[in-house]
Amino acid sequence: MQATVPAGLDRKEAEVYLRLDPKRLPKHIAIIMDGNGRWARRRHLPRIAGHRAGVSSVRSTVETAARIGIPALTLYAFSEENWKKRPASEVDFLMGLLCRYLKAEVPTLNKNNIRLEYIGRQHELPPSVQQKMQWAREATGHNTGMVLTLALNYSARTELVDAFRSIVDAAASNGGLDHLEIDEDAVSRHLYTRHLPDPDLVVRTSGEMRLSNFLLWQLAYAEIYVTPTLWPEFRGVHLLEGIAEYQKRERRYGGLAGDGSQAHASEHLRTRVSAPHVSVANTFKTSRS
Repeated sequence: MQATVPAGLDRKEAEVYLRLDPKRLPKHIAIIMDGNGRWARRRHLPRIAGHRAGVSSVRSTVETAARIGIPALTLYAFSEENWKKRPASEVDFLMGLLCRYLKAEVPTLNKNNIRLEYIGRQHELPPSVQQKMQWAREATGHNTGMVLTLALNYSARTELVDAFRSIVDAAASNGGLDHLEIDEDAVSRHLYTRHLPDPDLVVRTSGEMRLSNFLLWQLAYAEIYVTPTLWPEFRGVHLLEGIAEYQKRERRYGGLAGDGSQAHASEHLRTRVSAPHVSVANTFKTSRS
């Protein structure tokens, strides 16, 4: 029996969707959005033109993910390292672009029942940007569909430092450091992403073979899909192609084929979809599409 195509998909998206198993969609997809600068350089345009063009890619990708029922999508929007290595003029432009995006897209997020969240050291961002972020979060807080998380001023290593500091502070205020216990669950409970399951699939655009300090703890068992498509050219159909590749993978979760590890992990994910830590798989297999 052929699957029903969700409303809102265009013809190309529908064609790819019909190749998918709707019962095996990823619960959480993370995307490293890369290639804005190269896209602009190939067109002899300033870098900011690439960032501006990337907004359309965000919109298409977010809407497609929501329409097919992906519970969580996380976008690597602005790294902590961007503060240190990018010109001040580019950083200022990105902050302004973020504010304009939030103002323009909140109606679309509400229309698609999408709730907006953030990870990263938000308190280090300009106050005006923090205010706009808080406004957008509150404006979408009533939505019950997909959780869209923007990683802003984010670094995975900094996240781990903050997590360990939080663990120590919690122990110090609850009986002293003699009661300090650290295990994987404790670390997961103190991560920025404690409200999310770990990603099943991480997508990187532009063909680069790096995680770039993104969700290093959470991506321990994620499937990795790399596409040479530059971010400003990425659309919902490319996301669906990544999911199609994901569904071809045999996910073993550290076990052997056919030993029941996948079923066990899937059940674990269903029961902890709102919990701080969920195991998923990693084969670091590259696809060129």
